[in-house]
Amino acid sequence: MSDLNRGIMKFKGADSPIAIAISAIVIGGGIGILIWWALQSAYAFS
Repeated sequence: MSDLNRGIMKFKGADSPIAIAISAIVIGGGIGILIWWALQSAYAFS
């Protein structure tokens, strides 16, 4: 068992490249949306 198959991701195949890519996209997208929302709230661009 690899270290990536522990913790929150306790399912078979949690350390597969597809699962890692999907997780990275979801996390990166969430961070991007938060940054976009913060910039829209702080500055009037339009």
